[in-house]
Amino acid sequence: MGSEGKPIRCRAAVCRRAGERLEIEEVVVSPPRSREVRLKIICSSLCHSDLTFWKITDPPAIFPRILGHEAVGVVESLGEDVNEVKEGDMVIPSLLSDCQECKDCLSEKSNLCSKLPFKISPWMPRDGTSRFTDAKGETIHHFVNVSSFSEYTVVDVAHVTKIDSSVPPSKACLLSCGVSTGFGAAWKSAKVEKGSSVAIFGLGAIGLAVAEGARVCGATKIIGVDLNPDKFEIGKKFGVTDFINPEDCGDKPVSEVIAEMTDGGADYCFECVGLVSLVYEAYASCRKGWGKAIVVGVDTKSYVSISSYDIVHSGKVLMGSLFGNIKAKTDIPYLLKLYMEKELNLDDFVTHEVAFEDINKAFDLLQEGKSIRCVIWMDKAHR
Repeated sequence: MGSEGKPIRCRAAVCRRAGERLEIEEVVVSPPRSREVRLKIICSSLCHSDLTFWKITDPPAIFPRILGHEAVGVVESLGEDVNEVKEGDMVIPSLLSDCQECKDCLSEKSNLCSKLPFKISPWMPRDGTSRFTDAKGETIHHFVNVSSFSEYTVVDVAHVTKIDSSVPPSKACLLSCGVSTGFGAAWKSAKVEKGSSVAIFGLGAIGLAVAEGARVCGATKIIGVDLNPDKFEIGKKFGVTDFINPEDCGDKPVSEVIAEMTDGGADYCFECVGLVSLVYEAYASCRKGWGKAIVVGVDTKSYVSISSYDIVHSGKVLMGSLFGNIKAKTDIPYLLKLYMEKELNLDDFVTHEVAFEDINKAFDLLQEGKSIRCVIWMDKAHR
């Protein structure tokens, strides 16, 4: 391609100050270095993590920054020592690396790469520099190894998964983060079994993806817990069979209600909001002896304290799940295969689609609770 090895000038939605509207401006994207690829982004979906880092002012917040990490793109050019993909390949970038070389990546037990461990970093993972500058030549920072709110971006090859080009981009991009995280939490972290019972605290996009994962795994009772009663009708599309609104439980704890519904507690409980109080509730809602409570939501400032007596005498498991224990390079193509075979529901996650120029509308929709996933198209011709 004519742009290979040269800087590219393109449009990006730059976050210059916390909570302020993104500004679409011209940026310069440097060529990829060793073990890197430059991607032409087709579309992105807006994840709640983008919203969170758009708002916060304390570290690891840093500005200016290009947000976005759920995306699909085409490989535009390659840096040195890249053999996994070639120019023109359709790929999904992911926030978590899959180097396929370290002990963790070679094991089925973990997706927590040791070679390129996950960080909320403003830089490229191998050399700690940026590939973005603005029109004045000033540095623009990266976001979780992707930065997809740009027509072009540079991503480390360990964060790129080649996919079948026949998959609709607006559905494939969902697997960059949110849907993979929730689905994987049920499928790979909890290992939900056929005929089991599941309780999900929080029916946002992640919680709905957990429900979809539990449904595909064969769970027969999937209980959604949410303060918004409208979520039950939405949840039914993803396998939710029962619904609890904590405000309707009176003085009875939700864990007690779940115990009554499941004859002793759910086999698997998922905390998908990021509240410590719900971690306790999820743990309390698990069945004694074999119940698992899986923490998917993130609360960076609080700690969980459970008595050793409860741990020993209940026999329950409390565990975390980052990116759903998904290994991007092997598991994402498998999930897309399930979608193409109509076994995995991705279509109902996409509630809105906007042009790149209207990216701030996507933020408004998510803040107002009106969207599950809003797809942002970089080029109207692809829609």
